[in-house]
Amino acid sequence: VQLQASGGGLVQPGGSLRISCVASGGPFTPYSLGWFRQAPGKEREFVAAISYRTRQTYYSDPVKGRFTIYRDNAKNTGYLQLNNLKPDDTAIYFCALNPYYTLSDLTSRSRYDYWGQGTLVTVSS
Repeated sequence: VQLQASGGGLVQPGGSLRISCVASGGPFTPYSLGWFRQAPGKEREFVAAISYRTRQTYYSDPVKGRFTIYRDNAKNTGYLQLNNLKPDDTAIYFCALNPYYTLSDLTSRSRYDYWGQGTLVTVSS
């Protein structure tokens, strides 16, 4: 499965963006979708995930209440809506697919089988 992330860009603090992740070359539905981000000089960190089985969503504490993850299986596409953006949200955002669905599995980078190339989100005035 190949993943193509897009939709990043420059946005002012308090602004919004929607980033997308299109899957091709393989099945999308039987995988949970996750978003991670990596800021300059920092480790890649979990942001959000949605279980393929239960549609349960999970968020890291820094983004809870501001970001929303969802998916459209008919379009083989996942989304991350980013609202009330802050400068600390500046990072490359990566989408990934995970064959598991529990919280511990979805927050662990090592459980993901496929990764997209990332899309850069810059929050600055």
